[in-house]
Amino acid sequence: MSNGPHAKLAELGLALPEVVPPVASYVPAVQSGQHVYVSGQLPVAEGKLLATGQVGAGVSPEQAKDLAERCALNALAAVDSLVGLENIVKIVKLTGFVASAPGFHGQPTVINGASDLLGAVFGEAGRHARSAVGVAELPLDAPVEIELIVEVA
Repeated sequence: MSNGPHAKLAELGLALPEVVPPVASYVPAVQSGQHVYVSGQLPVAEGKLLATGQVGAGVSPEQAKDLAERCALNALAAVDSLVGLENIVKIVKLTGFVASAPGFHGQPTVINGASDLLGAVFGEAGRHARSAVGVAELPLDAPVEIELIVEVA
């Protein structure tokens, strides 16, 4: 499938990573009916958190946007391992959490890193509902976390 999601990722110079193992008592993704719910994904690569701290104090918004993209890539890996990316019909909802320094209000721009990746990979099917929430802290002192709901065939 030359125009499928794996090919689109390759065109972007990206490949799906291994599924990030849970850091507590949950599973990376679960299917219920025609939806897959992906647990919160942190910006982890090769078993390591790529950055720590708050956006706007130690983590730049530009870096955080890249980290959000990594979170989305990790979420797609979780979906792929459960049902296969080729079975995604629609990205339904993305919820993004940004560990924000006081006075930082750019959460939507940070979470665009994840949204833009999903749009690039899935086109119109990648357009989704979304929340971008600023929080004081995230697990492991991560700057960004995302979760996804996807519809599958």
